[in-house]
Amino acid sequence: MTQPTNNPAIRSDKPIPYDIPVFDDIVSERQHRKERLAAAFRIFGRFGFSEGVAGHITVRDPEHSDCFWVNPFGTPFSHIRVSDLLLVSHTGEVLQGDYAVNQAAFAIHSGLHMARPDIVAAAHSHSLHGKAWSALGRTLDPITQDSCVFFGDHVLFDDYTGVVTDPEEGKRIAYALGDRSAAILRNHGLLTVGASVDAATWLFVTMERSCQAQLLAEAAGQPIVMDDEIAATTHRQVAGDFASWFSAQPLFEQILRDQPDLLD
Repeated sequence: MTQPTNNPAIRSDKPIPYDIPVFDDIVSERQHRKERLAAAFRIFGRFGFSEGVAGHITVRDPEHSDCFWVNPFGTPFSHIRVSDLLLVSHTGEVLQGDYAVNQAAFAIHSGLHMARPDIVAAAHSHSLHGKAWSALGRTLDPITQDSCVFFGDHVLFDDYTGVVTDPEEGKRIAYALGDRSAAILRNHGLLTVGASVDAATWLFVTMERSCQAQLLAEAAGQPIVMDDEIAATTHRQVAGDFASWFSAQPLFEQILRDQPDLLD
């Protein structure tokens, strides 16, 4: 396996245990994206990110770039299999799959995927600490190494108007997100995007944990906030498409070993 020598977090002449997959055909790439998407839902289920029927993760189809794969409305994250996934167009038509699509999922993700061709996957749920932090109407501070992943790379969408059912709302979220990797949706929850399902999933997991860490730190006292120079340096060391993808691999390896039925 080839070590990505341009990544400052890796300082070894030994190979790393994972390589970003490369595909020779669309069919194989589509299957891989769907498998990672189903695994991402199982990871969300394991972390307790489900809240009734709320929450969704999408991945762009590698052939039909105006379509994305998403979870069926009302299916528990911990039950989702590859065969359950829906293919939805940017106009809201279910092209493959037997169940209805969550209208909020369509409204939010269609706007994101149309506005950002670089986005392969996007993740959103009503995770406990994410929604608690969102109620404060603030972005995260660089108080830990992990939270520096989001330094200068996340925004606050400060305009909650109710359940997102209008695609125009999704466009507004996409506009607010700009070229960043994550958003705190005020009074709502967290949203992360990435160049792979793996990256978007990891960003969500670590953003949820960063919200939890800051809530705990502020409850205990006055956290020490890094200065901008140190936070920016740390961001360069721990953030980016490869770093997020690589950080996700242990989660995906574990869930695939523990719950292989997700591949059905």
